[in-house]
Amino acid sequence: MQFQRKPLPAQKTIAMVAHDNMKDELLGWAQRHRTQLARHRLCATGTTGRLLDQHLQLPVDCLMSGPLGGDQQIGAGIAEGRIDLLVFFWDPLCAQPHDPDVKALLRIAALWNIPVACNEASADMMFSSTLLDAALERRVPDYSDYLKSRT
Repeated sequence: MQFQRKPLPAQKTIAMVAHDNMKDELLGWAQRHRTQLARHRLCATGTTGRLLDQHLQLPVDCLMSGPLGGDQQIGAGIAEGRIDLLVFFWDPLCAQPHDPDVKALLRIAALWNIPVACNEASADMMFSSTLLDAALERRVPDYSDYLKSRT
């Protein structure tokens, strides 16, 4: 597998998702990190986005609800290089009707080497990093040979 370097700007686009039982936890975490979040562009799935907008008083690009395609919209944003980080507070104890979409989103994030925080502890670690507000490069797979073989 070949790799290439892709720039990550200092101002990143951060996608935020929370399952229903995790919305309060994400809102509390986001309020504690409001100053940092304000320096970046935010997008979120449906209800999570509206709640973040109301609680943080920051602009949030609200996508569709997760089960209605919001998870896939975020996955497309990652694949197209428009989303730089994913904060996804998912509920490990509750089955989700759109579980295949959730798995696909996490798979796309791993495929394109996007940092992912799946709970408060990992989100705290991500946001305590000096790299959060720095321009840097990330290594991503170069799929051009794969794509050529498919045409």
